[in-house]
Amino acid sequence: MRAAVREAYGSVEVREIDKPVADDGEVLVRVHASSMNAADWYAMLGRPYVARVEMGLRTPKTNSIGTDFAGTVEAAGKDVTTFRPGDEVFGAKTGAYAEYVCVAEDRAVVTKPANVSFEQAGAVGIAGVTALQGLRDKAHVGPGQRVVINGASGGVGTFAVQIAKALGAEVTGVCHTRNVELVRSLGADHVVDYTREDFTRSDGRYDVLFDVAGNRSWSECTRVLAPEANVVIVGGPKSNALLGPLGHVARTRLASIVSSRKAAFFIAKFNKHDMEALRELLASGEVTPAIEQEYPLSDIGAAFRHFGEGHARSKIVITV
Repeated sequence: MRAAVREAYGSVEVREIDKPVADDGEVLVRVHASSMNAADWYAMLGRPYVARVEMGLRTPKTNSIGTDFAGTVEAAGKDVTTFRPGDEVFGAKTGAYAEYVCVAEDRAVVTKPANVSFEQAGAVGIAGVTALQGLRDKAHVGPGQRVVINGASGGVGTFAVQIAKALGAEVTGVCHTRNVELVRSLGADHVVDYTREDFTRSDGRYDVLFDVAGNRSWSECTRVLAPEANVVIVGGPKSNALLGPLGHVARTRLASIVSSRKAAFFIAKFNKHDMEALRELLASGEVTPAIEQEYPLSDIGAAFRHFGEGHARSKIVITV
């Protein structure tokens, strides 16, 4: 089968590798679409450098790459009871930039809603789970709360706007001029164009700051945060090759220690329960994945370059 592989940091290539075989408790999925996330971009580059302790110091410990997938079940192991060949599914599994992927039945794979395309379902994975867990579990967003999403037009941000609305919040999205209409179309109650207005100097007071961009200091943010506000950090500047977003995370966490406001950083953890929750949001129409551009698997290098330029909005999808 064809798959994107990385033998060294800094590049990927598409080549023929062995097709996986499903174990007794796994399903073999013919992948139709995947998508790109910051985690994939960092993994391709081997950044931040401090993470190479886990990824591999000089070369990657594994050459597979990609996580999100949507496709059709081609085969099921003998112990699988909830899926059968022909089922349309989506989820997350390392090595998803490939024609086939094997995933355990009890892990992050669920049935794709009929009203969602493979391309849309393939865009959910990391971004959808990050937004859901960050808003629901870390920020405890509920009806009537005022939520500001800094970086509302990116992959995670576009999901965060919609999920916060589904949780009953009043949502303000912060984005660039060219993305204002996109964020408004996703359901944001208010949209701040950061090229024209500084959201940290507005008259608003927010119960939750969901920080994807990671480009504002703690002291700036506290100007518009309610006394008991929750700040959830899910991203940061890409410019620091050594620490990546971790430098911003550390500074924010330290600054928040003496404050009544709470700051949390987390990395999403995949599980079937949350994938089912996302499936319900997709099926109901409360969440619709936003896609900027599609690239075929054979042109994945161009997709990485586009993502790395920092101009991508919503999701970049890889079609297989």
